[in-house]
Amino acid sequence: MRIGLIAAPWIPIPPVGYGGIERVVDSLARGFIAAGHDVLLAAAADSTCPAPLVPGMRPSERGGLGSTLSELSHVIRAYDGMDGVDIIHDHTLAGPLVGRRPAGVPVVTTIHGPLIPASADLYRAMALDTAIIGISRDQTSHVPDVPVTRVIHHGMDVAGVPAGSGKGGYVCFVGRVCPDKGLLEAIHIARKAGIPLRIAAKMHEPDEIGYFRSVIEPLLDTNEEFLGELGDAEKYRLMGEAIAFLNPIQWSEPFGLVMIESLSTGTPVVGTQVGSAPEIVDHGKTGYLGRTEELHRFIPLSASLDRSHCRERALQLFSTERMVANHLDLYAKLLEEPQAAGVPEGTQMHQNRIRSSMIRAQETSPLPTLRP
Repeated sequence: MRIGLIAAPWIPIPPVGYGGIERVVDSLARGFIAAGHDVLLAAAADSTCPAPLVPGMRPSERGGLGSTLSELSHVIRAYDGMDGVDIIHDHTLAGPLVGRRPAGVPVVTTIHGPLIPASADLYRAMALDTAIIGISRDQTSHVPDVPVTRVIHHGMDVAGVPAGSGKGGYVCFVGRVCPDKGLLEAIHIARKAGIPLRIAAKMHEPDEIGYFRSVIEPLLDTNEEFLGELGDAEKYRLMGEAIAFLNPIQWSEPFGLVMIESLSTGTPVVGTQVGSAPEIVDHGKTGYLGRTEELHRFIPLSASLDRSHCRERALQLFSTERMVANHLDLYAKLLEEPQAAGVPEGTQMHQNRIRSSMIRAQETSPLPTLRP
């Protein structure tokens, strides 16, 4: 099978630091290659993933993260470079709606963000000729009328993560500096438990810097150590020596890859019982989930959990091999019988005719100016 993978333009594959979606795309590409398939990757030109890159892509544009113009230009180039693939898996938001698809090639997309009314409208439109993957049951439950073909949990190279001892005498927080991720709550939880907190957090965007300067920095004291953003080796060492990983997220996060990273090191997760957390953490066995105000009580309990069991569960449920196998199974069904994946018969041909008429119209009339 020759698989085309399309990633967003802003961060290279794999990411140097923060970038959960980009890590998933990299794991899929490497996993498909290891399974004997050919991969063509449309991503930022400075990507170092071993899959061949579509020619003519631009370098990563982290400074323009989320820019509409950047994404639209990127996905047009990406689809134009997808000649000869059997199937396309698009990890962007705009691509399935605007990309010029090779004739007869099925397209799959993954919902990486939350399903809110605005994004639900887009995915309903995509579902006319695109198979849709959800990343957690919680994510897809928020807008049940969006036709999701399959839910596939993320995975990672669990075996490649070193196991830690958990004897560092601290708890840790790894994430992004923003209210949703719960850094403020993590500080209060660690203080209530009387345990030092080590913080590894991404802080690049203006809103992240503003939140840190106004809310987090004035609060930091001797109980907290702010380490900034860490590379993988340092991050796994931090997690592996922690008593517990604090994940007091304050929103319904579609999937928390960082929880898998913690379990891979053997470190239990203590976090809020929202979003995908109950699908990842087995309460009382690989961590504890509850309300924010009670999480401090779970830190001493987590120290007595079997760390080898935490790692084993990550290997069983969240490995790259499991994720790759689930995707390949879906791709095979799409290639054999598109209707089996929920793509209505005849719809793709109808949508291709609509796209052709739009392209002809664009060739005869000036395009409007787009604003990011």
